Amino acid sequence: MPYFAQKYKVVTIDLAGHGESGLNRKEWTMGAFGEDVVAVVNKLNLDQVVLVGHSMGGFVILEAARRIPQLVIGLAGIDTLQNFEDKLTQEQIDEMLTPLRSNFVGFSSNFVRSMFTNTSDSALVEKIANDMSSAPPVVGIGALEGYVDFQNNEIIKVLKEVQAPIVCINSDKYPTNAEANQQYAPSFKAVIMSGVGHFNMIEDPEEFNRLLEETIQEFVLKAKSK
Repeated sequence: MPYFAQKYKVVTIDLAGHGESGLNRKEWTMGAFGEDVVAVVNKLNLDQVVLVGHSMGGFVILEAARRIPQLVIGLAGIDTLQNFEDKLTQEQIDEMLTPLRSNFVGFSSNFVRSMFTNTSDSALVEKIANDMSSAPPVVGIGALEGYVDFQNNEIIKVLKEVQAPIVCINSDKYPTNAEANQQYAPSFKAVIMSGVGHFNMIEDPEEFNRLLEETIQEFVLKAKSK
């Protein structure tokens, strides 16, 4: 944040149920989270917006971008959107949700640890695992259900309405299928970071900042050329 605030107006958001935002919501869908982003953009009268979303945030910025296409000049996904065609079977869904419902803290903590590499900083791993496993279970489980529903049923439809270019800065821990993605979003591009896990922006912030800066400059140039 301090790095980019030197040059850009930086706005960060606690989505509903996250951080200091409220819990007054019955459904934790990607569409509802997208509306959170749109509400902030409109409240602050922003234009020429670059939306940056990590993990589930990749789905959220797609939902936001299709609602305000005239304001969004680019989408920067962070270790997300690896394959628009991925679908989860009911068995896979049950494998995730059943243990979460019975032991949210234990399962989510172990799941978060699996997102790192063997060389990741142990203190960082513990901090993020503890932070995420201390989330309200209704939000964690509800958001995961919303995430699965979006991946299985919504993403291809939403992409048809997204006009802004999409660039993902992804870890090599999970493969990114750019070729498959370009069938639905011709502008899609992936930049891969190696030696980091799912939280690549925290594990190697210097390299991440460099890549995101290049991505933002690409978006700005494209917007100027229109």
